[in-house]
Amino acid sequence: MSSVEATLRWSLVVAIAPIAWGSTYFVTREFLPAEIPLWGAVLRALPAGLLLLAIRRQRPRGAWWWRSIVLGALNMGAFFALVYVAAQLLPTSIASTIMATSPIVMMAFAWLLVSERLRALPLVGAVVGLAGVVLMLVTGAASVDPWGVVASVAAMSMSSLGYILAKRWGGGVDVLSLTSWQLIAGGIMLVPAALAWEGVPPALDAPALAAFGYVSIVATALAFVAWFSGLRHLDAGTVGLIGLLNPVTGVLLGVFVAGEALSAQQLVGLALVFLGIVMGQPIVARGVGAWRSRSDAAGRAEPAPSELTTTGATAAQASSRHGG
Repeated sequence: MSSVEATLRWSLVVAIAPIAWGSTYFVTREFLPAEIPLWGAVLRALPAGLLLLAIRRQRPRGAWWWRSIVLGALNMGAFFALVYVAAQLLPTSIASTIMATSPIVMMAFAWLLVSERLRALPLVGAVVGLAGVVLMLVTGAASVDPWGVVASVAAMSMSSLGYILAKRWGGGVDVLSLTSWQLIAGGIMLVPAALAWEGVPPALDAPALAAFGYVSIVATALAFVAWFSGLRHLDAGTVGLIGLLNPVTGVLLGVFVAGEALSAQQLVGLALVFLGIVMGQPIVARGVGAWRSRSDAAGRAEPAPSELTTTGATAAQASSRHGG
């Protein structure tokens, strides 16, 4: 398999994660109780982690005990709690826009922690994609709570750091185990908070149980395995930009399933998000690099005007010496 085919394959694998995450907005709103967000996070993370552990049957060893706790807090436990706070204090459009800055933050952490070179095209793509998210989601004036912004920025920063730490530490561990340990650690961390704030676990009807099954198995277990698999094979910037499919999925499900209208501004936003994602793909970067190399080579091969003048004068002198 060529490097281009491998890159495309892993990009498609990564896309499973944000598309699944984006679908949770609709599923949560339609089928899950709104008053138990912390228990909802526990019921999302713990079953997913235990399922993956049952498939792989490998426990942490050595440093992976504390690493699992750190990654579980950054990517699951504290992240879910902060997202809950942000959702309570901020409009969805503002919180999603803050989260859309994640590709840029991931590139910065990858440069600092795993020595991935900052490339101009993905950075520009991240800015273009962020502008698209703003156009797609921010459709009017909205009140902004400073503490909500703090919670949302903290959630985005912690998860971005957690993803890069997982990329740095996870080379010697299979992805199923890496994901299961984080989910279990993060879910266990949330249990005391859920008991303190929401009491005992709620009774759930059949539609809610089915919805939790989808959110836990597809939008958590499968999604995070795809996400961490992609991080092993692609640059962090590429993976982060593909993550912008998350709000896109939420908007498109609202249109095609819930019957919401899509404005011209949102269409432009969607186009910009897709453009930003494409700009971050290594295939595009290689194509631009090859085009620049050909342009530079053509520039070196073509004589400059001064060289042409000198060559012409030299030829005239040679011709006069030989009686030409």
